[in-house]
Order: sequence, then structure tokens, then C-alpha cells
Amino acid sequence: MRLKKFIAAFLSVLMLLTSSTFAQNGERLPKLKIKEYRLKNGLRVVLHEDKSTPIVAVNLWYHVGSKNEVVGRTGFAHLFEHMMFQGSKNYNDDYFKPLQEVGATINGSTNPDRTNYFQVLPSNFLELALFMEADRMGGLLEAMTQEKLDNQRDVVKNERRQRYDNQPYGTAFEKIFANIYPKDHPYNWTTIGSLEDLSAASMEDVKAFFRTYYVPNNATLAIAGDFNEKQAREWVAKYFGPIPAGDPIKRPNPAAPKISGEVRKSFEDSVQLPRLYMVWTSSAANSADEPALDILSSVLSSGRGSRLQSNLIFGKQLAQDASAFNYALEIAGKFIIQSTARPGKTLAEIETEINNEIKRIQDAPPTAEEMSRALNSIEAQTIFGIQNVLGKADQLNGYATYRNKPDSFQEDLDRYRKVTAADVQRVAKQYLNGDRFVMEFVPRKERVASQRDGRVNQPTSTSAKKSEDKKDYSANLPKGQPDPKLTLPSIQKAKLTNGLNVWMVQSKELPIVSMNMVINAGGAADPADRSGLAYLTAALLDDGTKTRSAVDIANQLQSIGANLGTGSSWDSASATMQTLTKNLDKALEIYSDVLVNATYPAEEVENRRRRDLVGFVQRKDNPNAIANIAYSRLLYGDHPYARSLQGDEKSIKAVTRAEIEDFYAKYYRPNNSTLVVVGDFEPKTLTQKLEAAFKDWKPADAPVVSLPAPKQFERPGIYLIDKPGAAQSVVSIGQIGVARDNPDYFPLLVMNSILGGQFSARVNMNLREEKGYTYGARTSWGFRKGAGPFEASADVQTAVTKESVMEFMKELNGIRGAIPVTQQELDYNKQSLIRRYPAGFETNGQIAGQLANLITYGLPDSYFNEYIGKIQSVTLADVNRVANKYLQPDNMAILIVGDKSVIEPKLKEIEGWGNKISYLDPEGNTLK
Repeated sequence: MRLKKFIAAFLSVLMLLTSSTFAQNGERLPKLKIKEYRLKNGLRVVLHEDKSTPIVAVNLWYHVGSKNEVVGRTGFAHLFEHMMFQGSKNYNDDYFKPLQEVGATINGSTNPDRTNYFQVLPSNFLELALFMEADRMGGLLEAMTQEKLDNQRDVVKNERRQRYDNQPYGTAFEKIFANIYPKDHPYNWTTIGSLEDLSAASMEDVKAFFRTYYVPNNATLAIAGDFNEKQAREWVAKYFGPIPAGDPIKRPNPAAPKISGEVRKSFEDSVQLPRLYMVWTSSAANSADEPALDILSSVLSSGRGSRLQSNLIFGKQLAQDASAFNYALEIAGKFIIQSTARPGKTLAEIETEINNEIKRIQDAPPTAEEMSRALNSIEAQTIFGIQNVLGKADQLNGYATYRNKPDSFQEDLDRYRKVTAADVQRVAKQYLNGDRFVMEFVPRKERVASQRDGRVNQPTSTSAKKSEDKKDYSANLPKGQPDPKLTLPSIQKAKLTNGLNVWMVQSKELPIVSMNMVINAGGAADPADRSGLAYLTAALLDDGTKTRSAVDIANQLQSIGANLGTGSSWDSASATMQTLTKNLDKALEIYSDVLVNATYPAEEVENRRRRDLVGFVQRKDNPNAIANIAYSRLLYGDHPYARSLQGDEKSIKAVTRAEIEDFYAKYYRPNNSTLVVVGDFEPKTLTQKLEAAFKDWKPADAPVVSLPAPKQFERPGIYLIDKPGAAQSVVSIGQIGVARDNPDYFPLLVMNSILGGQFSARVNMNLREEKGYTYGARTSWGFRKGAGPFEASADVQTAVTKESVMEFMKELNGIRGAIPVTQQELDYNKQSLIRRYPAGFETNGQIAGQLANLITYGLPDSYFNEYIGKIQSVTLADVNRVANKYLQPDNMAILIVGDKSVIEPKLKEIEGWGNKISYLDPEGNTLK
């Protein structure tokens, strides 16, 4: 798992772990229904029933991560995360196959301390998930082969290239780990490991690691959701009970590392802007000082009104971004502050201001208002975080593994309640001292050679993998129980005096209310020379009203723990709000003020303009961002969809404050909007509150957005954007697709599911699982009011760029008949789409999002009830028809962002395409 992703996930969970609160009024969290027990083999089982939606989460943690590895054998824990999906004794086939057929969401992740595997699936297939998890715990080694190991080793190498080596600043945390921990410390390396260690690993090395750590006495199984406890216990005993326990595990517990004095290092990277990292050793997770350090990080950088953001980004305008976080792991912790310099500013200037802010909080504790904002925000995030069964299952496992008590919600909250401003000041003095690691990432001075580390799987390896075992294991799988009943949301509608339509759905399981204002004005309404205008209008909506500044809005929302988000898609703009029910009145006051009284202060417009212009500079560092921009421009020419929703340098420089105000005045009208409200409220009372809150929002006729039909793409060929030294090639292949109102929408959904819409789809099984060319391959349709793009894409090894393109084209032609779709494929994918449908209605935010789609695309209220029938009615003839009608591989664009010097010679060898290579700049403009 990529370190950055781990950090993001860690911080998300951290908000749950750190939840203070109810500190202000002494309230306590509602008691969750949690039971736990152990099997004789040591497997810990935690059960939590939640029957609100007919789905269940199965979450299995193994208490092993990269810290359990040794020097020279790094990356094993993460490699095993991949190997666990390759088949086992009683189901020696792709793990995703039977679970995705029943509509499951499946994945796994690895961090330094643990590895987890999870499925969220319809509750009538709980037995299947338990069978599959138990079979790979007890029978993985019996199905492991050298071919599988070689293949997944290459997939992991591709993951490293994609998530570390081919991303700006991608290796920063790898360098932090290596520099603050001694070489023999188990946190010295990151979870991805080294390419050299992965290449050197033998089959016996890998098996020994499994035998040691993948045992029931080193695991915790959490089941959360809609299930029968008695039945679940029987299945757990049946499938996991016979697995023998392993030997007791010796866990690493080295002395806490210390940095002596200040250590400074500088590294070059393929980036436009320099970035500063300041790192101190802190305390481990669940230590006495962890809560105060977490709150310190919030005071420093959480929200517009935080100290670092106020100073570095909006005050002195030295930085493009600034963040602080306490990265606490099981046996050690780090406190990290990072910031990227704006053009013309230096890291020395930024470091001076960070030091000033650290000294300020060391000299005087946070204010009462700062503490209140941090704690109330934590309270709300706690409750928001337990809306879905997977989040609860994962937290139960975390508490069981690290605190030895699954039901630690209240106990953990109480730790944070006790934190005082003096505690925050104390930990700032104690930890943020002169013993630190200061690292700079600076723009590279010279071009570097492409990275082509490690073995590349050749196409011949696929036949070995396919032929190794053709047995049908489906007879071994448990059958599903009768389908549960899905109760779809009941929509209550009202219209306010000013013409605002209101859609309401009651859900009283948690004290949460979610709101989504859908405005009929997206990027399609941008004038031709003002791309990004709709985006700016939405982005600046909460940056000032007649009575509140941007800082006022941010601080007041944080003080009640409410989340406000604004944004614009091609087809609509939105303003979302999530709040605790007890704070609904205050949240609604701020929410309506932002929507009705936005003033677009000149200073905020210029702040946004400056940051966006710098963002365009940074975009040139990211090959995926380059591909996204160039792909649209290539396909759509002079059509509005050729432009970026966020605009470009020319348009953002040209947009005036008056034009933003005019766009707002024209389109942001109650009669051009619909408000969706989902959660804990009484409709009659809420309607009265909405009337009062929006009484000053005046209706007016809004312009009708007219979108021309795009011209068909008529320049098939290979389009190459040179990214010197790129670790991978970013490949995008496709054409202009269809609009959302196309009558073939449902056959296209099913066809895309077969082709590239899920893990077990054709393109991913080919390029990732069989060939090992990529970490993931996919296809998608961009359904919009106008004809959006179709795209087949992957980040592939540089050395097999040509081969990857050829395999994509094989699959695109294959689904049109060269590799006929079978009835079994059709049935599998239809069932997968149908059975995963209930999971889209689990949280308030998900329900609000589903309703917003109905509004944006004018879908009938009966759409939810008709969805399953529409999917069921898709036939094999329908799939073949839409594949041939809407996919034209010979007329597609093949866009590649990669190292031209390495990939161009072999691309010229592709028959029918090699003589049609054109060259583009990073903005998608043709190079002469």
C-alpha cells in the first residue's frame, strides 16, 4: 500500500481514534452492540450487528506489517497482501471472481504494523466471505506456485513505480523513514519494500514468512452489519476452527529512536516547486502524549483559520500548501510539518515562519477557541466515521489489536477529553525541539534516465499461468441465503415560497443531517474564453458573505464540527453540508448565508487565482494530470469538453471578479436549484426552518445552458507526450462516448463491467494478473449531459509500453466479437452490478449523492426501483450490439505520457499505428 495512501487512511482513522468529545457537555457515545470471543486456535472474533442496510462487512486483521520484516527481506508483508488474492487450497482461482459476482467490495492494505483484508457484500453471502477468508488463511501455501509469485512480484513493482517513482515527491516518506530510523530499526523501510529485496526473495523465504505470521492466533476477525449472530458463530467455527494455531510471535520492540541535533538533507526530484519537510520523533500510538500531539497538529494546520494556513498560505503567501500531522505507529511516532513553496519564494522563508509558529505555541498555549474548534471537530468526525459498517469493523479491529479491547470507543474518547491547552503547549516544547530532521525536495537540475528496474514479465508467462489449473472450484463455494429486502429511500418533496425544490429523506439511526444543494450550472456553462468560471464561482462560494469573512466561515463551521464543501462538475454545481443534528440550526444559518449572500471578496478572488496558477505549474509534474488534460483536448478539439473544468493559465488570469459575480447572479437562484436533505429531522419542522433560512434568496430566470454536439474524433493515431525519466508510461486509449440520456445506458454499463469496470474485468485480468504489466487497468464511460469520453487506461512499465498498447487493442477488438462475450460472463457481471446496488445507500451522504444524480440528469423518481430490472433485462445480443456500435478501436486516439527516448522506437513497430505517431506538449497542443 502506498505510503501516502496509508497516511491519508491513517489520518482518517486517527480522527475517529482522537475523538474527544462530548467534552463540553459531558455526553457519552451511544453504546454499540459489540460481542467478542476466541476460538481454541486463538482467533479473536468481534461481532457488531447493524441491520440498517442489508450488507455486512468482514474485516480480517493480521498483526503483521513491514516492521516484522528484516533487512534484506523487505516488502514481504505487502507482497503477501497481493499473494492472498491468488487462490488457495479449495478455491485455486482468482479471489475476486466469486465475491465480485455477489456484489462485494474487496480489498486489502498493508502498513508498518498490520495487514488487513475486507469485503463488504450483501448480507446473504456472509458465509461465502468467511469461507474464502478461512481458506486462504489455512490453505494458501498449498496453491502457491512460482508463476504466481513471479507475477505478483511484478505487480508490486508496478505499484511502486506508479505510486512512488512516477509521482512528484513520491519518495519523500521513504527518505524520511530511512533517515530518522537506524538501518536495523523496523521502521527504517516503507511497506512497499525495495525492488532488489523483492527480486531476491525465494519461494521458501515467502512461505516461511506466511507460516510465521498468517496464523489464527495472530489475527482478529471483525464482522459488522446485517447478520444473525448464532449463524455467524457457526460459520466462523466451521471454517476457521480447524486451522491450527501457530507458534507464539516475538514482536519487535526496539528502543525509541532519537535524533541528535538537527540533521539536514536535500534531494532532487522531477518537480517544479521545492517542498520542505520538518520531522521530529514523537510518541507511539496509544501513548499518554498522543492525544495532545494530535490536537497540536489540528491547531497548527486544520482549517483555514489554523496557524500555519493563516500565516504561510493566506497571510504572507509564501506557500502553496502547509500541513502538520502526528504520525503515531505502534512502537514509535513522528510529528511532521510539510509545505510547498510558491514560485519566487524560498524554503528558508517558509522554515523561518514555521519556526516562529512553533515558538509561539511553545510560549503561550492555544486559545480556548482553538481548543474548542479542535475538540468539536473531532467529536463530529467520530460520529460521521461510524456511518458505514466497514469503518466500524476496521475500528473494532484496530482497538482489538492495539488496545486489546475492541469496544474502546468511549475509553479512547475520554483520553482526548482530558487534554488541556497546557498539555498542547507542553508537547510542543517537549517534542518540537532542535532535535529534528529537515529535508528539502528541490527541482532536478538534469534529466535522469528512465527507471527500468527488475524483471519484466514476457507475454509467454501468461500461458503458464492460465494452464496451471483449469479446474472449476465453484462447487466448493457455499451458496447464498435468500436475498434480503432492500428498502429504498422514501422521498418527500416540498417547494419553498421562493421556488426552491426540496427533497427530503428521513434516516434517524445516527444524529446526523446531510444537505446537498444542486444548482443547474456546471462547467458546460463556461464561456469559450473563460474555462474555469463555473469552478471558481463554486470554489469561492464559502470565502465570504455580507457578514462573514472566509476565516469566520471556516472557524464557525469547525467550532460545531460541520463539514461544508462546494464544487462544480460539467453538469451542475453543488454545496454540501454535514452536521450533527444538535447543531443543525447553526449549520443551516451558515449554509444559507453562504448560498444566499456570497460576496466574492476581491482579496479572496486573488488568493484563489494565485493558488490555481501555481497549481497549473505543479500539474506539469504529474504524468496522470498531464494525460487527463491532453486526452480531453485531443478528443474534443474546440468543443467545451476539450477544456479543463479548472480552467487553464490563460483563462484563470483573464477571469474577473465581476464575471464571477455575474455567473453567481445568473445561475445561483432558488428556482434553478434543488436542495436534498437526508438524516435525522422532522420534515414539517425542517421545511419551516428552510423557509426562514432562505427567505432572502430571490428567484430569477436563469439562462438555459446550450451544449453543442461534439464532432466525432477523426484523427486516430498514437499521440506521445515526452516525460523524460518517467518510471512508467501513462496510457489512455479511447474516443468520444455517449450522453447520460442514451437509451443504451444500461447495456453499456454491463458491457463496461465485462471489459474494464471492475477488478475481474478483461483488461485488468490481462494486463495486471496475466502479464504483470501494470498495477491496474480499467475502462470507463464519462456519462454527462453531452457525450462524454470513453477511456481505457493504465500506468504501465516503460519497457512494455508497446505490448500494453497491443493488449488493450486486443481487448477492445475482442469484446466486439474477436473474443466473444459468453453467457457466463454476462450473467456474472449482471449479478455483480445488481448485488452491489444496496451498498450505495448506506450513508446519508451516499443517499444524497444518489438523489443529486436524479436531479442533475432528470431521471424519474422510479429510477431506483427500476435499476435492478433494467440490468436484468440486458441480453447477450445487447452487449454485442453496443460494443460494436459505440466502440471503434480503429478510430481511437492512443495517448501516452512517458519517456520518448525509450518507448518511441518500439511504438513505431506496431502494425497500422507505428506510422501514425504525433507529438504533444503537456497541455495537449501539437508540437511542430
